[in-house]
Amino acid sequence: MRQNISSGSPYEPIIGFSRAVRVGNTITVGGTAPIGADGKTVGVGDITAQTRRCIEIAKNALEEAGASLDDVIRTRTFFVRREDWEAIGHAHGEVFGAIRPVNTMAVVTGFVDPDWLVEIEFDAIIGSGS
Repeated sequence: MRQNISSGSPYEPIIGFSRAVRVGNTITVGGTAPIGADGKTVGVGDITAQTRRCIEIAKNALEEAGASLDDVIRTRTFFVRREDWEAIGHAHGEVFGAIRPVNTMAVVTGFVDPDWLVEIEFDAIIGSGS
């Protein structure tokens, strides 16, 4: 059984994507940008606020799919300023310090919105948490 989790983005039907997809006990959360409920970028210029917002959005999608952050087994973090790796790592560690999923950090040249400094992907398996 497949469950598509929507973010409510008007681009979902145009591009053909979901915020997250659950198949069986596996959930994948797509590239999550730091967008607020108002559709605007959260924490412009603030990498810590943006990282926390990405995690918050993913947490909500995971919960809608029946999982939690404890079930996350992999994160992929893409960011534009190489010097932000440590601040991103600290914000990631606030949530995942005890969970310790696999993580990849990659510097990229930019995102669709130039105010976005970070995007994060999440993979989870329900029941894998502690």
